[in-house]
Amino acid sequence: MSKMSTRHLDIGCGDKPRNPYHAALLFGVDIRPALMDVKVEIRGADLFRKPIPFDNDFFDSVSAYDFLEHIPRVDIAGNATRFPFVEAMNEVWRVLKDGGRFYASTPAYPHPAAFQDPTHVNILTRQTHIYFTRPMLLGRIYGFKGDFECIRVVPVRGGEFEYQPTAKPGFFEALKLRRRDRRNKNSHLVWEFSAIKSA
Repeated sequence: MSKMSTRHLDIGCGDKPRNPYHAALLFGVDIRPALMDVKVEIRGADLFRKPIPFDNDFFDSVSAYDFLEHIPRVDIAGNATRFPFVEAMNEVWRVLKDGGRFYASTPAYPHPAAFQDPTHVNILTRQTHIYFTRPMLLGRIYGFKGDFECIRVVPVRGGEFEYQPTAKPGFFEALKLRRRDRRNKNSHLVWEFSAIKSA
């Protein structure tokens, strides 16, 4: 991506949106009302119930840090059943351009960090991505309309390394991650997907 023309969206950003791809223009969405005291545009929206408040194909990249685990899997209202997690993934895909990147970092099973926070209602595993990525796209049965290619799904310890999309760890860093993985010490899972819009 050419930095000069890129736009990035950080969802669930609070008052400090992250910009992992170093895009020229940074935007944010958070459940709180729009914040005007920062140098980026942050729009207020409840993404569990509402669409991302931006146009189709608007962003070159989208990130979600410690956000996905808070999206409910199922919402039952009256006689209707909704799948807010699937709807949120549809929205991420909708606002991305063809080839746009989605980068997410979330606490994951089986690490205690996935369970100890009582607001974590959506527990991700190393296989959850197959509902949203080729070739399986299993989320279709729940209404997933998007199409992503998986670039990587990596267990990480948390901290700075996880915030470097497409970065490959050096030999010793990779060795540490594998050792930590065997001992269930990697608390987070990183997803990096590419949006597919063309047939």
